[in-house]
Amino acid sequence: MAQSEQEILEGLANIVNEETGLDVGDVQLDKSFTDDLDIDSLSMMTIVVNAEEAFGVRIPDDEVKNLTTVGDAVRFIQSAQG
Repeated sequence: MAQSEQEILEGLANIVNEETGLDVGDVQLDKSFTDDLDIDSLSMMTIVVNAEEAFGVRIPDDEVKNLTTVGDAVRFIQSAQG
């Protein structure tokens, strides 16, 4: 069963927090992973792997570069679950 945007955002915020130490409240839909949250490519790959496990989806490597904002990732996960 697909999760809501809010449920995915909360789960993703927890994953980002575990990887980077960023406050979960800082992880908002309009935030850029690199520009706003200062997440490097290595951390991003870890976040992607953890998100795949947590949400039961597959995020192809060539798709990761398109996930520039938290909202992009949330929408991708939501569509992959459906």
